[in-house]
Amino acid sequence: MEMKNIRNFCIIAHIDHGKSTLADRLLELTQTLSERDMEAQVLDDMDLEREKGITIKSHAIQMRYKGYVLNLIDTPGHVDFSYEVSRSIASCEGALLVVDASQGVQAQTIANLYQAIDHGLEIIPILNKIDMDSAQPDVVADQIIDLIGCKAEDIYRISARTGEGVAPILDAIVEKIPAPEGDPDAPLQALIFDSVFNPFRGVVAYFKVKNGSIRKGQKVKFFNTGMEYDAEEVGILRMKLVPSAEVGCGDVGYIISGIKSAAEVKVGDTITGAENSCKEAIAGFEEVKPMVFAGMYPVQADKFEELRTVLEKFQLNDASFVYEPESSLALGSGFRCGFLGLLHLEIVQERLFREFDMDVITTVPNVSYKVYTTQGEVLDVHNPSGLPAPTLIDRIDEPFIRAQIISKSEFFGPVMKLCLDKRGTLVSQHYITSDRVELNYDMPLSEIVFDFYDKLKSISKGYASFDYHINGYRPAHLVKLDILLNGEPADALSTLIHADNAYEFGRKMCVKLKDLIPRQQFDIPVQAAIGAKIIARETVKQVRKDVTAKCYGGDVTRKRKLLEKQKEGKKRMRQIGKVQVPQSAFMAVLKLD
Repeated sequence: MEMKNIRNFCIIAHIDHGKSTLADRLLELTQTLSERDMEAQVLDDMDLEREKGITIKSHAIQMRYKGYVLNLIDTPGHVDFSYEVSRSIASCEGALLVVDASQGVQAQTIANLYQAIDHGLEIIPILNKIDMDSAQPDVVADQIIDLIGCKAEDIYRISARTGEGVAPILDAIVEKIPAPEGDPDAPLQALIFDSVFNPFRGVVAYFKVKNGSIRKGQKVKFFNTGMEYDAEEVGILRMKLVPSAEVGCGDVGYIISGIKSAAEVKVGDTITGAENSCKEAIAGFEEVKPMVFAGMYPVQADKFEELRTVLEKFQLNDASFVYEPESSLALGSGFRCGFLGLLHLEIVQERLFREFDMDVITTVPNVSYKVYTTQGEVLDVHNPSGLPAPTLIDRIDEPFIRAQIISKSEFFGPVMKLCLDKRGTLVSQHYITSDRVELNYDMPLSEIVFDFYDKLKSISKGYASFDYHINGYRPAHLVKLDILLNGEPADALSTLIHADNAYEFGRKMCVKLKDLIPRQQFDIPVQAAIGAKIIARETVKQVRKDVTAKCYGGDVTRKRKLLEKQKEGKKRMRQIGKVQVPQSAFMAVLKLD
């Protein structure tokens, strides 16, 4: 296939604006799938994606239309998966910008759009869901015109659900999106944008060829790792992998080269020829920086090595996930894992269980702090147990974000109150339309990690949209809050928290744990402490056996004697009694409200 007949494009939009449905219609119109194989959200092939109705992984698929090859790379919309979007954008020359006609332009739409414009992509604006009763196509079309400066006639008005108005989009892709640029005769240079692990064939890497071409049987080299392999199979991405003799310049395809170890393939690496190699690697994507850290421990201690293997394979499919070994007094050996957000953490945990049958215990999530010591060192602390002694700490800096919230103006007050409660400072506000306002806040990342997004959705009745990017570090008055069970610190429940919120958070934790910890035959004090100072306490009452049941009649001293004996036994038991914290307690701590 000649390069001038290839079009590489992605679909960008906010969550639930109809990306996957539009992809279904395009696949139908180009007859990429037979009617028998067609189903809703056909590219969302994970059970989890179908259940939650969101795209988690980006997917690539090739379509044929009027002698042209169209490579579609479907992208997620949720802010936690923005890394998947950046990888898709780096592999394309054009993007379909989908906006919901009833909800209008949302925060994530703007964030992804700017990313696409920075990469120089050709934007085709599309107004979706025009068949809905609540649709306001003219109002939303004006918002799109303000956003990207196009003309009203450039906007395609469609209903992806019914298929109305979708056919002209295929012609627009061919006419408006430029063909990929590259030199077919230059040394091979291909960018890896995704990879998956196949238990029978090893690692399958997906790539886009920038220069040259890649042939079956060719000896290839991975630029950053320097490893050489034989290309056992190359081909194009249809619904299934379709082998071919060669993948030409500008095209998107896959390579299988018998790689068994997940660590050998880095997303963003460059594939080149072993003999005639290119001079420099393609500038890949920005290094992903995890923002939320949590410990993951196997439920059975002897499954540690198995968990390590599973995480290695998982990381291959999700390049934004990072991990390193750590150990805990309460939970034994495990891994400190980094995530892009709380939804990302939830999805990873669920996928480990479903795809690898791996049950894990997750500790309370933390963000990464910079600790400046009195010796002049700077430490990155992800875990409260890594904090130096209070006498050695000069100051602690916490990460701040610039949050962009777009909401209906009637929810303006409650949204501002929520941001202020989370220690946010208003940077700017402006009205996009008469009833839609955009607020920009600087906020500590630790405040939005737990429940900010859920609260925002509930106070705005689901209308507000939220996007953020990291905005440096600032000094903060933080304290380490320990939870003591029966006088023993439970290190997995320790958190670093702002001093102003410590008392309230500690009290809530104690109340919650009181309900969740199983009762023993002795009283269990549940305490929240800052250093040596106890700031909150609850007691899990003991279970009492009726030792006087067999005493009927007779002297009261007999009963007393038995009760005294029981009391002595309970005292002794309490000294050696161990308190087990169920996994439900760790999860419930995240949902304190």
